[in-house]
Amino acid sequence: MTSTTATADASTPRLLVVRNDKLGDFMLAWPALATLKAARPAPHITALVPSYTAPVARLCPWIDEVILDPGDEAPKAQQRQLLASLRQGHFTALLTLFSTTRIGWLGLRAGIPLRMAPATKWAQLFYNRRITQRRSRSDRPEYVYNQQLAEAMVEALALSPGEAVSPPFWPQPEGDREQRRLALASQLGLASTGSWIYLHPGSGGSAVNLSPDAYAQLAQDVDRRMRQQGATQPHWIVTAGPGEDAVANTLVARLESAGLSARRLPPAAGLADFACNIAAADAFVAGSTGPLHIAGCLDVITVGFYPSHRSATPLRWQTCNAPEHRLAFHPPPGDQARDMSAVDLDEAAAAIAATLVDADRRATS
Repeated sequence: MTSTTATADASTPRLLVVRNDKLGDFMLAWPALATLKAARPAPHITALVPSYTAPVARLCPWIDEVILDPGDEAPKAQQRQLLASLRQGHFTALLTLFSTTRIGWLGLRAGIPLRMAPATKWAQLFYNRRITQRRSRSDRPEYVYNQQLAEAMVEALALSPGEAVSPPFWPQPEGDREQRRLALASQLGLASTGSWIYLHPGSGGSAVNLSPDAYAQLAQDVDRRMRQQGATQPHWIVTAGPGEDAVANTLVARLESAGLSARRLPPAAGLADFACNIAAADAFVAGSTGPLHIAGCLDVITVGFYPSHRSATPLRWQTCNAPEHRLAFHPPPGDQARDMSAVDLDEAAAAIAATLVDADRRATS
C-alpha cells in the first residue's frame, strides 16, 4: 500500500496531501507541493494518489512517500487497509486539494488532528480547517488555488514560509535532458539539434481538443512559417495515450506526405518513462490534457488548446511553466465556446512559429 522514499525525524511535521483524480490535476498540484516543501522545518510529505498517477508521483522531488488510493469502488477490505495505513502514518495534518466525502471521512476516522480542504460541498463538514476559494468562478489558475491551500497549511502548522517557488516545478538533473534527447534521437533517426515539437492529438476522454485535421493544418503552417523566418525545419514527434495509436499513426503519415519531418514517439516503459521523455521536447502542443501539464511542470514551452466555457478556460487550466513559455488558444466565447473548429489556426500558427524561432535563436546564440 505504501512506497517510502525518505524518512523523517520525530520533530518533522508529517503531512498527507491528497490529489487522487486525473493526471493533469495532479501535475497542477506540484507548485503547491513545492511550496510546502520550501517551508521550514520542511514537512515530510506523503501523497495519496491513485495507481495511475503513482509512477509520476514517485518521481516528484517534493514527495517523500506515496500511498495508493484504491478508489471509491474498491472492496471493503482494501478500504480498511487504506484506513490502517493512514493510522499508522501518524500524520500531523491532512491537506485535501480536491475535497470528497470519502476522503474527509477517512481523515477523520484516521485520527489526523488537522484536516484542511476547500470550503466546498458538504464534505467540508469532516474538516476542521476550511478555506473559501470559490473555484467555480475560475478567476485564477488551478495551480494557484492549490498554492493558496498550501500557504494556508504552512500557516496553520506554524511553519516558516520558504522563498517563493518558481518554474520548473519538476527540475531535471543537469545533463539528464540532453542524454534522453540523444537516446531518442538515436531511436528515431533524427538529429538532436533543431526544434523538437511534440504533438499530442488525443484527449484522454477528459478534454475537448482540435481535430486531427486541424492539427495537421496547424503543423504544416507552423513548419512553413519557421522555415520562412530562417529556422531549420523542425521535427514533429507525435505522442499518444492509451487507445490513441491509430489517430497518432494517421497524423504522422499525413505530416510525412506533406513533406514534414514527423515521427511517433517510441513506446515508453510506462507512464513515468513517457513523462521523462517529454523533457526532451522544445515544445508540447495539445489540448488541456495530462501530458500538457507534465510539460508545464518541466517548463517546456506549452501550446494549449482550450474551450471557452468557464469551468475549462485557459486561465483556470493554465500550465504552470514560466509565462514566456505558455501559449494558449481558444474559440470565441458564447455559442462557440466548445467548438474547437472556431479556433483561429492562422493566429495560433503565427504565434507558435515566432515563439519557437525565438527560442531556437537563443539556444544557438
